[in-house]
Amino acid sequence: MNMQALMKQAQKLQKDMLNAKEEIDNTLFTGENSLVKVTMKGTRELTKVEINSEESLDKDDIEMLQDMILVAVNEALSKIDKMTEEKMGKYGNSMPGLF
Repeated sequence: MNMQALMKQAQKLQKDMLNAKEEIDNTLFTGENSLVKVTMKGTRELTKVEINSEESLDKDDIEMLQDMILVAVNEALSKIDKMTEEKMGKYGNSMPGLF
């Protein structure tokens, strides 16, 4: 394989990787349970927290609500990690340090 073909292949790989990363970054991920729903971008930016207003909360429920937010955020982060692995895992370490 000549050098020009190799460079072309590397450029295509880089473009494909950047496209996959952009798709992940622009996807919204949600984590939710009965009290809380959170929405995050693929960049791991928390964009929205919704609390189910149909549930009545008293002071004793605040600690539970905090735990539910934590669980919902971690669920959304897990979904980001899963999609990142699905989209980017196929590239392995072909261009370390890119992301």
